Amino acid sequence: MCAMTSTSTEKTRTGGPAGPQWLDSYFEISARGSTLARELRGGLVTFFTMAYIIVLNPLILGFAPDMNGDFLGGGPGDGSNLPAIAAGTALVAGVMSILMGVVANYPLALAAGLGLNAFVAYSIASQMTWHDAMGLVVLEGLIILVLVLTGFRQAVFKAVPTQLKVAISVGIGLFIALIGFVDAGFVRRTGVGPVPVELGIGGFLAGWPTFVFIIGLLLVVGLWVRKTKGAILIAILVTTVIAMIVEAIAKVGPSGGEPANPTGWHLNVPQVPDALLGIPQLSTLGQFSLLGSFRNAGLVAALLLIFTLMLADFFDTMGTMTAIGAEADLLDEQGTPPNSEKILVVDSIAAAAGGAAAVSSNTSYIESASGVGEGARTGLASVVTGALFLLAMVFAPLVKIIPSEAAVPALVLVGFLMMQQVTDIKWDDPEIAIPAFLTIVVMPFTYSITAGIGAGFIAYVFIKLVRGKGGTIHPLMWVTSVLFVAYFAIEPIRGLLGV
Repeated sequence: MCAMTSTSTEKTRTGGPAGPQWLDSYFEISARGSTLARELRGGLVTFFTMAYIIVLNPLILGFAPDMNGDFLGGGPGDGSNLPAIAAGTALVAGVMSILMGVVANYPLALAAGLGLNAFVAYSIASQMTWHDAMGLVVLEGLIILVLVLTGFRQAVFKAVPTQLKVAISVGIGLFIALIGFVDAGFVRRTGVGPVPVELGIGGFLAGWPTFVFIIGLLLVVGLWVRKTKGAILIAILVTTVIAMIVEAIAKVGPSGGEPANPTGWHLNVPQVPDALLGIPQLSTLGQFSLLGSFRNAGLVAALLLIFTLMLADFFDTMGTMTAIGAEADLLDEQGTPPNSEKILVVDSIAAAAGGAAAVSSNTSYIESASGVGEGARTGLASVVTGALFLLAMVFAPLVKIIPSEAAVPALVLVGFLMMQQVTDIKWDDPEIAIPAFLTIVVMPFTYSITAGIGAGFIAYVFIKLVRGKGGTIHPLMWVTSVLFVAYFAIEPIRGLLGV
């Protein structure tokens, strides 16, 4: 039945209008049970939970010298290069998120990948120039694109057992909840002794920012259980206002700097900026050398670096798009999202585009789940998020008003929503239960989606072998498990090869 034939039907089924007919038809808004308002809200919420990357990516990339002591974007390493990196970060995130929405029609936004950017800054650039390092990122993205276009990446995805895909979604749910708690200062590293993390500082909650986070968490949970439309967005905006009031009265300040201020705000201080507009600097665009890495680091070292980047990118997106699809109820019976090939093509192009703009590999963001939690079901939400990233190039001072403590309560709530899928796993079958368990727990414990997927894959193949069922393992599961063994052993391998 055509989803656009009756306006009254749309309103009854989705709770509101799906927008102009051409927009509804292109993005399948009513067909996916959504509305224009939900897509707009979802895109806005996703942007709020991702906007930190505009601030954080420059901090990670901008202060790391390359082998010659030079800094990305030029300058002496005093921070004068950060605005250019921030503008490039917002530009690529905006363009690629819009492309994901328009081409793949999926509520998945993209930006510079956390973890990947640190690897580029501290493990790659230290062995070559920044131009060479970004050229290596471009190569990695192009290789993954070839794997997508040849069907290999999709074939690997389809070879993964459905319940293992569920475990990936659940693990990511715990992972993003942990991100929320850590970014809010609710959970912190101890820095001493055998206990790696603790509640607040010394086992006690401390500081106004953590208090603001708790208020935001209670607010978003309260609104959600009352089924309030726009619960996540309302909670972020109200909590931001509370944070601004707290800062105006208590003068908390940032957590960084000298002397250290452990109870300060993470990333953004919620105060009205001196200026509302700024002219974006785009000097990093095109600052890459495609083959320079092989000359400076050597063939073997460059190939190992590309392999490490590629494997992380390859499986990170597979896990993320599955988790988003599961939360949005968009997966088919095999646990595959719609337009999966297009999703992977855009993601691969984003990796190369990030290198070409010298802002590190761009990848799909699990924070998109916050927009899905707000009701987003189509690529229109990604278009909205992308447009806001482009606006952020000019309105960067406004983006910096929202502290992470006001945005990350949404991640905790979405973590709960994704955790609900755990009942779909057969916990009485060790062949899937143990790999699923390892997938779920390794992700948050290692702060890595890729590590969780790798642990689950290797355990799955191992248990099948132990039980004499090696013949039932899909050939591609064999291949990927071997690759993951190599991935986990990459440092010993480099040591043996002397690179």
